[in-house]
Amino acid sequence: MSDSDCLFCKIIAGEIPSEKVYEDDTTYAFRDINPKAKVHVLIVPREHYANVAELAADDADQLAHMVKVAQRIADDEFHGDYRLIFNTGLDAGQTVFHVHAHVLTGEKLDE
Repeated sequence: MSDSDCLFCKIIAGEIPSEKVYEDDTTYAFRDINPKAKVHVLIVPREHYANVAELAADDADQLAHMVKVAQRIADDEFHGDYRLIFNTGLDAGQTVFHVHAHVLTGEKLDE
């Protein structure tokens, strides 16, 4: 399932270029074009879900897999420490309504 107007669906489909960090049958990860840390990677499921609450309700295994991918990225890019952020809703800063996890790492992060 995808949304033909969704930016992240287009990135996953290869219609919009991205700097791939990881991919498998269910998940795609790429570098954020406006990084907030030395390493800022977005992890998205290939299937379109509007936000993390919808994903958790429909496919908890996919959500757990995304967390495992976040750890793998942090292990590869830094020494395993990372911050994982899901913005849910416009007022929380979500600008693309395809669930995505922000992995921030690569340096000591402020609290």
